[in-house]
Amino acid sequence: MNIQELIRQAFTAQKKAYTPYSNFQVGAALLCEDGEIYGGCNIENASYGACNCAERTAIFRAVYDGKRKFRAIAIVGKAVESESFDYCAPCGICRQVMAEFCDPETFEIILPRTEEDYKVYKLKDLLPLSFTGSDLGK
Repeated sequence: MNIQELIRQAFTAQKKAYTPYSNFQVGAALLCEDGEIYGGCNIENASYGACNCAERTAIFRAVYDGKRKFRAIAIVGKAVESESFDYCAPCGICRQVMAEFCDPETFEIILPRTEEDYKVYKLKDLLPLSFTGSDLGK
C-alpha cells in the first residue's frame, strides 16, 4: 500500500466537500482489498441529521460497487478558513460503519496533517468493544 497516494486522494476528496453550515471540510480515501481506492467527502444538509461524513460516503460508494473488504482509510479535515490541517479522527457513527465491513485487527485508519506527517491506528484501537453482527448471533 502506498500511504502517500491514499493521503493525496483524501486531500483531493476534501476539496469536494459540501459544507455551507459548518465550513469544516473532510475528505476520505478508502483502500479496498483489491487495491482500488474510493474517495468521499462530507455532505451537509440544512436538516443536520441528513448529513453524511466523508468516511461513510467513501464506504457506501465502495459497497454500492460490490466491494466488501477494505484495508485502510485516510481521513483529512479542516475548517475552510484554516491554513493547515490537524489530525481528524472519524466520528462514532463512522467507526461503527467501519466495524461492519473492516477487520478490527488489520484495518488501518490514517490521520494525516500532511503527506509526511500522519498517525496510523488500527480500528480495534479506535473502537474497542464494538457492536457487530456477532452480537446479534450472526
